[in-house]
Amino acid sequence: MSDPDRPVVSVIIPVYNDPKGIADTLSALTKQTYPDERLELLPVDNGSTDRTREVIRQFAADNEIVELVVEDEIQGSYAARNAGIERASGEILAFVDADMYMDETWLETAVDAAGDAPYIGCNVELVVDGDATLAAKFDAQTAFPVERYIAEQQYAPTCCLLVRRSVVEDVGPFDAMLVSGGDSEFGNRVAQAGYEQQFASEATLYHPVRDSFSSLVKKELRVGRGLCQRQEYYPERFGRPGIPPRPSGAKSVNQNSTQGSSSEQVLFAILSTAMTGVRALGYFREYVRYVRGNAR
Repeated sequence: MSDPDRPVVSVIIPVYNDPKGIADTLSALTKQTYPDERLELLPVDNGSTDRTREVIRQFAADNEIVELVVEDEIQGSYAARNAGIERASGEILAFVDADMYMDETWLETAVDAAGDAPYIGCNVELVVDGDATLAAKFDAQTAFPVERYIAEQQYAPTCCLLVRRSVVEDVGPFDAMLVSGGDSEFGNRVAQAGYEQQFASEATLYHPVRDSFSSLVKKELRVGRGLCQRQEYYPERFGRPGIPPRPSGAKSVNQNSTQGSSSEQVLFAILSTAMTGVRALGYFREYVRYVRGNAR
């Protein structure tokens, strides 16, 4: 039964070449206890070359609340999210990543926790769904401190964000030029505009860990590039690009965890340092491109 007092929510899920991930996420989202009449699910295919779009079309055929959105012109998750925003009709825009899943009551809990709040970050738990490789164990041990991100860096990651449409209309959408860091740049804009940012600890999403070193390295290189790009595009807020880089925001091993042997904990500490170095390398590569571009 429809509840007219409930706000309409648009859940936007960017995806690229991940048919299993988007299937897992849509399977969980189509089972939510939130009223279907007040919900729309907008998976945004960002130019996939595999079966991803076919999987989404099948979900859309089976579920009236699912609608395929396509962003083929600009390759990037923030461009895909912006395409979802343009299509969305909800009063609340919720953003999750393809490959995440959640309990059936997640959205209802998140909306109830949000109340009239303009900007909400949900809790995220990292889980090992496959083989417990060293990389998977390391990623699981690195905290996903959304509450601290909101309090200290004024943003929630776009894998666990609810924001009111009126806020986006006021401050603008995500910056599609950024390869990473668009969530923090957007959150910073929201904070500077005077909107309150809150953390919903009871609304939990589950994020599979990265289980290979190559995936960890790829992510940190991208994050490093994004840190430099934020400074290129917004020096008045983030400072001008410079060397040596200060790769802020790098994740560290959860010191309160008792999991893993002492030898593993040593390896995790070494990996944490190494990943910070990889992030710095990504920053340096972007900085070289920035310097060369300004020298022309």
